[in-house]
Amino acid sequence: MTSIASSQTPSPAPAIVVHDLNKVVEDSSGPLTILHNISLTVPAGESLAIVGASGSGKSTLLSLLAGLDTPTSGQVMMCGHSLFDMSEDERAAHRASHVGFVFQSFQLIAHLSALENVMLPLELRGDREARRKATAMLERVGLGARLRHRPALLSGGEQQRVALARAFVMHPAILMADEPTGSLDHATGQSIMDLMFELNRENGTTLILVTHDVHIAQRCHSQIRISAGQIIHDISG
Repeated sequence: MTSIASSQTPSPAPAIVVHDLNKVVEDSSGPLTILHNISLTVPAGESLAIVGASGSGKSTLLSLLAGLDTPTSGQVMMCGHSLFDMSEDERAAHRASHVGFVFQSFQLIAHLSALENVMLPLELRGDREARRKATAMLERVGLGARLRHRPALLSGGEQQRVALARAFVMHPAILMADEPTGSLDHATGQSIMDLMFELNRENGTTLILVTHDVHIAQRCHSQIRISAGQIIHDISG
């Protein structure tokens, strides 16, 4: 098993443990292996970059780590619970309690304001302080003057800041990000990553990041490289 762990002792308890994960799909030519015998451990509070070429399987791996997809075989333990021993509804509830997401495409709700987008997950949880918490988080990411703006009136960098605020306002144990700067220019992307790592340190969140950017990957505690569905290289920082 590939162990992604820091040199500090004692090691924190794992946020994610993966055992012999495989994903095989059928296409017109027969079985196609997307992931093959992936095993790794991500300690709580650390950051892991998953890097690799387009089509290498890194985004599929992230989906499996989150329980958004199911493997052909193998297991993922998230915060001590076996994801694929759960029903789909149980996985969704576990994910909602433990995981935040940030995506390249932002995935904001177009007809809601920035404030309403950040409030939404809190309201779904029944949090009576949703407005106060969402306002404070948007101010934290520098959007205190843009609370009432809908996504169409925000720049790409501002939309990604809203997405970050929406993820971190829930104080997730784990934050998963899939190419979060892929649709941004370099300077804006750098600013977003600075903010993501800063919020990550403040909240003690475990960060699992898919990226093609070597410089971003090097900022993480550890890196793994995926090629043809297999881990071919790992670096423990």
